[in-house]
Parts: sequence; C-alpha cells; structure tokens
Amino acid sequence: MTRPRTPLPFNWPDPPFNLVLVEPEIPQNTGNIARLCAATGTVLHLIEPLGFRLTDREVKRAGLDYWDSVEIHRHASLTAFHQSEFGIRQSKMLYFSTCGEKSYTEAGYRPGDCLIFGSESNGLPLELLAAHPDDVYNIPMQLEHVRSLNLANAASIVLYEALRQTNTAAS
Repeated sequence: MTRPRTPLPFNWPDPPFNLVLVEPEIPQNTGNIARLCAATGTVLHLIEPLGFRLTDREVKRAGLDYWDSVEIHRHASLTAFHQSEFGIRQSKMLYFSTCGEKSYTEAGYRPGDCLIFGSESNGLPLELLAAHPDDVYNIPMQLEHVRSLNLANAASIVLYEALRQTNTAAS
C-alpha cells in the first residue's frame, strides 16, 4: 500500500536556486543532495574533480530513482563555473564554510542564487573565502563537539532557509 502524501502550499522560486558542490568526495553525500535538488527543483552543479564517478553504485543508491528529475551541470573547475552562464548572470554567489563569521540565516536569499559548498575534507579554498568575505556564511554549531556538519545536512539546512525566505505562499 502506498502511503498518502500531503502537498503543502508553496511557491517555488523562479528561477530556481543553484546548489554548487566544489570537488565533492563522498558519493553518498552527492546522491543525497541530488535527491534534495529533485525535491526542491534546485539545479545541481558539480565542480570537478569529483572523488567518485556519477555511475558509482553508492551515488545511484543515495539518489534512488530521482536522478532523472535533477538538472545537473558539471564544470571542469570553479573558474569554469564562474565563467559559465550561471556564474556570470545576476545570481548572487553565497559561500558556506566553517570559516564564515555570519549565520546562514543572515543571508538575504533571492531566487537564482548560487549556494556554494566545499569538499567534505577541505571545504572551500581559503583564497576564495578571503576574496568574498561579505558573502561567506556559517551554520552555528557547538564546536567543542564537532568540527563541521555532514555536507548533505549542511546543504539541506541552507537550501530550506533560502526557500523559507523566498516563499510567498499564503500560510
């Protein structure tokens, strides 16, 4: 028996958000993020090199059967992404890092923004963060317990805050 699902009133952003993963290493994280993108109509950008192949069993399993529902763009490098149509249009670039001094809730999200996350082991390059200090955000956490959050969890937290801020559906 199929469990009933209840759709909620929601105005999805137009243009959609762009979730950018810079050199992701763990296939399960990328698969889970692909599923998140399918659920929210978000465009997924993968910046190479990837620490896996998109055909790997772990990536497919984590994304289940949602891969066909995700708009995915691969870019040879972060520079190539910034020079692409996504990097040069009026989209705001928002960087998420444990180095950020502002909370992710302080970002003024707009449809079409690029939400940029680094790799699981290295995060975003420090020189990139230094070049964009006003656009670097962090997720509060108790640092005596953990160094960082799981990439898929962090992406979910940030994306749903962006959707919350831009949703104009009647409550």
